[in-house]
Amino acid sequence: MKYTLEAPFDDEKIKRLKAGDTVSINGIIYTARDAAHKKMISLINEGKPLPFDIRNQTIYYVGPCPARPGEVIGSAGPTTSSRMDAYAPKLIELGLKGMIGKGLRSKAVIDAMKKYKAVYLGAIGGAGALIARSIVAQEVIAFPELGTEAIHKLTVEDFPAIIIIDSNGDDLYRMGRDKYRAVNPENNTYT
Repeated sequence: MKYTLEAPFDDEKIKRLKAGDTVSINGIIYTARDAAHKKMISLINEGKPLPFDIRNQTIYYVGPCPARPGEVIGSAGPTTSSRMDAYAPKLIELGLKGMIGKGLRSKAVIDAMKKYKAVYLGAIGGAGALIARSIVAQEVIAFPELGTEAIHKLTVEDFPAIIIIDSNGDDLYRMGRDKYRAVNPENNTYT
C-alpha cells in the first residue's frame, strides 16, 4: 500500500502501516544521530526535560550537510540506524512513534516497537540530495555544539520512505531473506 502520512504520528496511523508499505510524510520530524541520542538519554537519566516532546514524534537519523546559498538544507541522507539501538528503546517507551534510517535494528528495538507501537522507516541511502528537496524548513533546536549532529526540527513535504518494520514486528529485511531462501534453498549462507 501507499500512504500519505501527516507527522506527528499517532497509534491509529501506526496500526495500519505494514512492512513494505511506501509512505510520503508531511509535517514535522526531528533529526538526531548517536551523539544527540546520548545527550537525550543523559537528560532523561538526570530527570530533565528533552529538547522536544517526544510523544508521537519521528526521528530521522541524519546529520544534514550545510545548506548552499538559497537552499533550506544540504544533502540529508540517512545514517546507519543500529548506532541508535542502545538509546531507541527508552525513547520508544516515552512515546517515540517513528524512526527513519537505514539498516537492521536490534531485537531490543523491535521488542520496544511491538510493545509501545512504533514503526521503523527506511530512507534511501545515497539519495541525500533528493531527500533534501522534501525538507521545506529547518531549525536547530538543541545541542548546537554537535554541529551537523545537532537536533533539527524539520518541516517536510512528500518525504519518501518505506515501512521496514511495522508495529507488529514484521520486518521487510527478514521477509526478503525468507523469500530469497524459498527461491534458493541451496544457498543458506545469506543471513
